[in-house]
Amino acid sequence: MSQPQARVRPDRGSAASPPRLVKVSEIVVGPILLLVLVNLVSCGRGNVSSGNHDRLDADAIGKAAGTKTMTTEVGTVGIRWLRDDVKVTVDKMPVNPVAGLASVAAFHPTQSGAIVMGDMIVFQDEVTPAMDAALKNGLEVTGLHNHFAFDEPKVYFMHIGGSGTSEKLAAGVKAVWDAIKDVRKNNPQPADSFPGNVPDSKGSINAKEIEKTLGYKGRAQGGIVMVMIDREAQMQGVKIGESIGLSTTAAFSGSDEYAVVYGDFIMTGAEVQPVLKNLREHAINIVALHNHMIGEEPAFYFAHFWGKGPAKELAQGIKAALEAQRNASQPGER
Repeated sequence: MSQPQARVRPDRGSAASPPRLVKVSEIVVGPILLLVLVNLVSCGRGNVSSGNHDRLDADAIGKAAGTKTMTTEVGTVGIRWLRDDVKVTVDKMPVNPVAGLASVAAFHPTQSGAIVMGDMIVFQDEVTPAMDAALKNGLEVTGLHNHFAFDEPKVYFMHIGGSGTSEKLAAGVKAVWDAIKDVRKNNPQPADSFPGNVPDSKGSINAKEIEKTLGYKGRAQGGIVMVMIDREAQMQGVKIGESIGLSTTAAFSGSDEYAVVYGDFIMTGAEVQPVLKNLREHAINIVALHNHMIGEEPAFYFAHFWGKGPAKELAQGIKAALEAQRNASQPGER
Protein backbone atom coordinates (compact mmCIF):
# COMPACT_ATOMS: atom_id res chain seq x y z
CA MET A 1 0.00 0.00 0.00
CA SER A 2 1.38 3.40 -0.91
CA GLN A 3 2.23 5.78 1.89
CA PRO A 4 0.10 8.94 2.29
CA GLN A 5 1.56 11.93 0.54
CA ALA A 6 1.11 15.36 2.08
CA ARG A 7 -0.01 18.14 -0.22
CA VAL A 8 1.04 20.93 2.13
CA ARG A 9 4.28 22.18 0.60
CA PRO A 10 5.80 25.26 2.17
CA ASP A 11 7.66 27.46 -0.27
CA ARG A 12 11.43 26.96 -0.34
CA GLY A 13 11.99 30.70 -0.53
CA SER A 14 15.15 32.47 -1.65
CA ALA A 15 17.59 35.06 -0.47
CA ALA A 16 15.15 37.75 -1.56
CA SER A 17 12.02 35.85 -0.47
CA PRO A 18 12.17 34.06 2.93
CA PRO A 19 10.36 30.71 3.39
CA ARG A 20 6.61 31.08 3.72
CA LEU A 21 5.09 30.40 7.14
CA VAL A 22 1.97 28.24 7.14
CA LYS A 23 -0.85 28.94 9.57
CA VAL A 24 -2.91 25.88 10.48
CA SER A 25 -5.37 25.75 13.39
CA GLU A 26 -4.01 29.00 14.84
CA ILE A 27 -0.37 27.86 14.92
CA VAL A 28 2.20 29.53 12.73
CA VAL A 29 4.79 26.95 11.78
CA GLY A 30 7.86 27.00 9.60
CA PRO A 31 8.56 24.58 6.78
CA ILE A 32 10.99 22.45 8.83
CA LEU A 33 8.43 21.68 11.53
CA LEU A 34 5.65 21.02 9.05
CA LEU A 35 7.81 18.59 7.09
CA VAL A 36 8.83 16.85 10.31
CA LEU A 37 5.22 16.28 11.26
CA VAL A 38 4.34 14.99 7.80
CA ASN A 39 7.39 12.74 7.61
CA LEU A 40 6.65 11.24 11.01
CA VAL A 41 3.50 9.78 9.55
CA SER A 42 4.96 8.96 6.15
CA CYS A 43 7.48 6.72 7.94
CA GLY A 44 4.85 5.28 10.28
CA ARG A 45 3.61 1.74 10.79
CA GLY A 46 0.23 0.14 10.40
CA ASN A 47 -2.61 1.19 8.15
CA VAL A 48 -2.34 4.96 7.88
CA SER A 49 -4.09 5.68 4.59
CA SER A 50 -6.09 8.86 4.80
CA GLY A 51 -9.07 7.91 2.68
CA ASN A 52 -11.06 5.41 4.71
CA HIS A 53 -10.93 6.64 8.30
CA ASP A 54 -12.69 9.38 10.22
CA ARG A 55 -10.64 12.51 10.68
CA LEU A 56 -9.31 13.06 14.15
CA ASP A 57 -10.82 15.69 16.43
CA ALA A 58 -8.05 18.27 16.52
CA ASP A 59 -9.76 20.27 19.25
CA ALA A 60 -10.01 17.20 21.49
CA ILE A 61 -6.33 16.42 20.90
CA GLY A 62 -5.37 19.99 21.70
CA LYS A 63 -7.44 19.96 24.87
CA ALA A 64 -5.91 16.65 26.04
CA ALA A 65 -2.39 17.87 25.23
CA GLY A 66 -2.95 21.32 26.67
CA THR A 67 -1.79 23.09 23.53
CA LYS A 68 -2.86 24.26 20.08
CA THR A 69 -2.80 21.95 17.07
CA MET A 70 -2.07 21.98 13.35
CA THR A 71 -3.71 19.69 10.78
CA THR A 72 -2.37 18.63 7.38
CA GLU A 73 -4.50 17.84 4.33
CA VAL A 74 -4.08 14.08 4.92
CA GLY A 75 -5.61 14.37 8.39
CA THR A 76 -2.45 14.33 10.48
CA VAL A 77 -2.82 16.44 13.62
CA GLY A 78 0.39 17.88 15.01
CA ILE A 79 1.45 19.59 18.22
CA ARG A 80 4.76 21.12 19.22
CA TRP A 81 6.65 22.63 22.13
CA LEU A 82 9.57 24.90 21.34
CA ARG A 83 12.38 24.32 23.86
CA ASP A 84 13.32 27.95 24.34
CA ASP A 85 13.56 27.54 28.13
CA VAL A 86 17.24 26.51 27.95
CA LYS A 87 19.74 28.28 25.72
CA VAL A 88 21.68 25.82 23.53
CA THR A 89 24.78 26.25 21.42
CA VAL A 90 26.06 23.83 18.78
CA ASP A 91 29.67 24.25 17.71
CA LYS A 92 29.57 27.49 19.76
CA MET A 93 26.69 28.89 17.66
CA PRO A 94 23.40 29.73 19.43
CA VAL A 95 20.58 27.52 18.13
CA ASN A 96 17.16 28.95 17.31
CA PRO A 97 14.64 26.43 18.75
CA VAL A 98 12.64 26.54 15.51
CA ALA A 99 15.65 25.08 13.69
CA GLY A 100 15.83 21.85 15.64
CA LEU A 101 14.80 22.17 19.28
CA ALA A 102 11.05 21.60 18.99
CA SER A 103 9.37 18.65 20.66
CA VAL A 104 6.73 17.47 18.20
CA ALA A 105 4.05 14.79 18.07
CA ALA A 106 1.96 13.77 15.07
CA PHE A 107 -1.37 11.93 15.36
CA HIS A 108 -2.87 10.07 12.42
CA PRO A 109 -6.19 8.20 12.12
CA THR A 110 -6.26 4.41 11.75
CA GLN A 111 -9.02 1.84 11.50
CA SER A 112 -9.02 1.37 15.27
CA GLY A 113 -8.28 4.90 16.46
CA ALA A 114 -4.98 6.67 15.99
CA ILE A 115 -1.22 6.32 16.03
CA VAL A 116 1.24 8.86 17.35
CA MET A 117 4.88 9.37 16.52
CA GLY A 118 7.09 12.10 17.86
CA ASP A 119 10.42 13.49 19.00
CA MET A 120 10.85 14.75 22.56
CA ILE A 121 13.71 17.18 23.15
CA VAL A 122 15.33 16.23 26.46
CA PHE A 123 18.38 17.38 28.35
CA GLN A 124 20.37 14.77 30.26
CA ASP A 125 18.55 15.17 33.58
CA GLU A 126 15.17 15.07 31.80
CA VAL A 127 15.66 11.72 30.05
CA THR A 128 14.64 9.46 32.93
CA PRO A 129 11.57 11.47 34.07
CA ALA A 130 10.42 11.83 30.46
CA MET A 131 10.84 8.12 29.76
CA ASP A 132 9.05 7.15 32.97
CA ALA A 133 6.13 9.39 32.05
CA ALA A 134 5.93 7.95 28.54
CA LEU A 135 5.99 4.32 29.69
CA LYS A 136 3.47 4.95 32.47
CA ASN A 137 1.03 6.68 30.13
CA GLY A 138 0.68 4.14 27.34
CA LEU A 139 3.41 5.36 25.01
CA GLU A 140 6.35 3.43 23.62
CA VAL A 141 9.90 4.74 23.65
CA THR A 142 11.37 3.88 20.24
CA GLY A 143 14.68 5.71 20.23
CA LEU A 144 17.03 7.81 22.36
CA HIS A 145 20.07 9.45 20.84
CA ASN A 146 21.73 12.72 19.87
CA HIS A 147 21.21 14.79 16.74
CA PHE A 148 24.11 17.20 17.34
CA ALA A 149 27.80 17.21 18.18
CA PHE A 150 29.54 19.81 20.36
CA ASP A 151 26.21 20.91 21.81
CA GLU A 152 26.08 22.69 25.17
CA PRO A 153 24.25 21.61 27.21
CA LYS A 154 23.91 18.12 25.75
CA VAL A 155 20.62 17.61 23.88
CA TYR A 156 18.98 14.23 23.36
CA PHE A 157 16.01 13.20 21.26
CA MET A 158 13.61 10.67 22.74
CA HIS A 159 11.41 9.21 20.02
CA ILE A 160 7.98 7.99 21.04
CA GLY A 161 5.14 6.05 19.44
CA GLY A 162 1.86 4.45 20.34
CA SER A 163 -1.63 3.52 19.25
CA GLY A 164 -5.07 3.97 20.78
CA THR A 165 -7.51 6.83 21.10
CA SER A 166 -6.10 10.15 20.00
CA GLU A 167 -7.12 11.84 23.25
CA LYS A 168 -5.34 9.24 25.40
CA LEU A 169 -2.23 9.46 23.26
CA ALA A 170 -2.28 13.26 23.48
CA ALA A 171 -2.63 13.03 27.26
CA GLY A 172 0.41 10.76 27.28
CA VAL A 173 2.45 13.34 25.37
CA LYS A 174 1.29 16.01 27.82
CA ALA A 175 2.44 13.83 30.72
CA VAL A 176 5.90 13.62 29.15
CA TRP A 177 6.06 17.39 28.65
CA ASP A 178 4.83 18.01 32.20
CA ALA A 179 7.51 15.71 33.61
CA ILE A 180 10.17 17.65 31.69
CA LYS A 181 8.77 20.99 32.86
CA ASP A 182 8.84 19.80 36.48
CA VAL A 183 12.58 19.10 36.16
CA ARG A 184 13.28 22.57 34.81
CA LYS A 185 11.00 24.23 37.36
CA ASN A 186 13.16 22.85 40.17
CA ASN A 187 16.49 23.37 38.37
CA PRO A 188 16.51 25.90 35.52
CA GLN A 189 19.84 24.64 34.19
CA PRO A 190 20.42 20.96 33.26
CA ALA A 191 22.39 18.92 35.78
CA ASP A 192 25.79 17.42 34.95
CA SER A 193 25.42 14.09 36.77
CA PHE A 194 22.86 11.57 37.98
CA PRO A 195 21.58 11.91 41.56
CA GLY A 196 23.43 9.93 44.21
CA ASN A 197 27.01 9.46 45.26
CA VAL A 198 29.90 8.40 43.05
CA PRO A 199 30.87 4.73 43.52
CA ASP A 200 34.46 3.99 44.52
CA SER A 201 36.21 3.13 41.26
CA LYS A 202 38.92 1.31 43.23
CA GLY A 203 36.49 -0.93 45.12
CA SER A 204 35.78 -4.61 44.49
CA ILE A 205 32.68 -6.59 43.56
CA ASN A 206 31.82 -10.11 44.69
CA ALA A 207 31.68 -11.87 41.32
CA LYS A 208 30.07 -15.02 42.72
CA GLU A 209 27.13 -13.03 44.11
CA ILE A 210 26.54 -11.39 40.73
CA GLU A 211 26.75 -14.75 38.96
CA LYS A 212 24.37 -16.35 41.46
CA THR A 213 21.78 -13.59 40.97
CA LEU A 214 21.96 -13.50 37.18
CA GLY A 215 22.51 -17.21 36.56
CA TYR A 216 25.36 -16.51 34.14
CA LYS A 217 29.12 -16.85 34.47
CA GLY A 218 30.97 -13.54 34.77
CA ARG A 219 34.47 -12.29 34.07
CA ALA A 220 36.35 -10.46 36.83
CA GLN A 221 39.23 -8.16 35.99
CA GLY A 222 40.59 -4.98 37.52
CA GLY A 223 37.75 -4.74 40.06
CA ILE A 224 35.08 -5.01 37.34
CA VAL A 225 32.70 -7.96 37.00
CA MET A 226 31.32 -8.34 33.47
CA VAL A 227 28.54 -10.66 32.36
CA MET A 228 27.88 -11.27 28.67
CA ILE A 229 24.83 -13.08 27.26
CA ASP A 230 25.05 -14.09 23.62
CA ARG A 231 22.47 -13.75 20.84
CA GLU A 232 22.57 -15.06 17.28
CA ALA A 233 21.39 -13.70 13.95
CA GLN A 234 21.86 -14.13 10.21
CA MET A 235 23.57 -11.53 8.05
CA GLN A 236 24.56 -11.88 4.39
CA GLY A 237 23.95 -15.62 4.56
CA VAL A 238 26.15 -16.35 7.58
CA LYS A 239 25.44 -16.86 11.27
CA ILE A 240 26.76 -14.10 13.55
CA GLY A 241 26.91 -13.86 17.33
CA GLU A 242 28.83 -12.55 20.33
CA SER A 243 32.16 -12.41 18.52
CA ILE A 244 30.79 -9.69 16.24
CA GLY A 245 28.92 -7.77 18.94
CA LEU A 246 25.61 -9.58 19.44
CA SER A 247 25.42 -9.80 23.21
CA THR A 248 23.82 -8.26 26.25
CA THR A 249 26.60 -6.92 28.46
CA ALA A 250 26.42 -5.78 32.09
CA ALA A 251 29.55 -4.49 33.83
CA PHE A 252 29.58 -3.94 37.61
CA SER A 253 32.17 -1.76 39.33
CA GLY A 254 32.52 -0.02 42.67
CA SER A 255 31.78 -2.03 45.79
CA ASP A 256 29.13 -4.52 46.92
CA GLU A 257 27.60 -1.79 49.08
CA TYR A 258 27.46 0.86 46.36
CA ALA A 259 28.17 0.04 42.74
CA VAL A 260 27.42 1.11 39.20
CA VAL A 261 26.16 -1.17 36.44
CA TYR A 262 26.48 -0.18 32.81
CA GLY A 263 26.27 -1.89 29.47
CA ASP A 264 23.67 -2.65 26.83
CA PHE A 265 20.76 -4.97 26.15
CA ILE A 266 20.40 -6.51 22.70
CA MET A 267 16.71 -6.90 21.85
CA THR A 268 14.28 -7.70 19.07
CA GLY A 269 11.51 -5.19 18.48
CA ALA A 270 9.01 -7.15 20.61
CA GLU A 271 11.43 -7.15 23.54
CA VAL A 272 12.25 -3.44 23.68
CA GLN A 273 9.38 -2.08 25.77
CA PRO A 274 9.41 -4.91 28.38
CA VAL A 275 13.16 -4.47 28.87
CA LEU A 276 12.90 -0.69 29.20
CA LYS A 277 10.05 -0.94 31.70
CA ASN A 278 11.81 -3.49 33.89
CA LEU A 279 15.09 -1.59 33.93
CA ARG A 280 13.28 1.57 34.94
CA GLU A 281 11.24 -0.26 37.60
CA HIS A 282 14.57 -1.15 39.18
CA ALA A 283 15.95 2.42 38.98
CA ILE A 284 18.39 1.68 36.15
CA ASN A 285 18.61 4.61 33.73
CA ILE A 286 18.39 4.26 29.95
CA VAL A 287 21.03 6.43 28.28
CA ALA A 288 20.63 5.41 24.62
CA LEU A 289 18.31 3.32 22.44
CA HIS A 290 19.22 2.64 18.81
CA ASN A 291 20.38 0.04 16.31
CA HIS A 292 23.98 -1.04 15.66
CA MET A 293 23.55 -2.86 12.35
CA ILE A 294 21.54 -2.89 9.14
CA GLY A 295 20.34 -6.06 7.46
CA GLU A 296 20.59 -8.60 10.26
CA GLU A 297 17.76 -11.11 10.80
CA PRO A 298 16.06 -10.72 13.15
CA ALA A 299 16.59 -6.98 13.47
CA PHE A 300 18.16 -6.03 16.80
CA TYR A 301 18.02 -2.88 18.90
CA PHE A 302 20.34 -1.88 21.74
CA ALA A 303 19.40 -0.19 25.00
CA HIS A 304 22.39 1.26 26.84
CA PHE A 305 21.98 1.71 30.59
CA TRP A 306 23.59 3.14 33.72
CA GLY A 307 22.46 2.51 37.28
CA LYS A 308 23.83 3.09 40.79
CA GLY A 309 23.09 1.31 44.07
CA PRO A 310 23.91 -1.89 46.00
CA ALA A 311 25.47 -4.40 43.60
CA LYS A 312 22.96 -7.14 44.44
CA GLU A 313 19.98 -4.85 43.79
CA LEU A 314 21.44 -3.78 40.46
CA ALA A 315 21.93 -7.43 39.48
CA GLN A 316 18.32 -8.14 40.44
CA GLY A 317 17.23 -5.32 38.12
CA ILE A 318 19.20 -6.79 35.22
CA LYS A 319 17.74 -10.21 35.99
CA ALA A 320 14.18 -8.83 35.94
CA ALA A 321 14.81 -7.27 32.53
CA LEU A 322 16.27 -10.55 31.24
CA GLU A 323 13.20 -12.44 32.41
CA ALA A 324 10.86 -9.89 30.81
CA GLN A 325 12.87 -10.16 27.60
CA ARG A 326 12.62 -13.95 27.66
CA ASN A 327 8.84 -13.79 28.12
CA ALA A 328 8.47 -11.34 25.21
CA SER A 329 10.77 -13.09 22.77
CA GLN A 330 9.39 -15.03 19.83
CA PRO A 331 10.09 -18.76 19.32
CA GLY A 332 13.48 -19.20 17.72
CA GLU A 333 14.74 -15.77 18.79
CA ARG A 334 15.87 -16.65 22.33
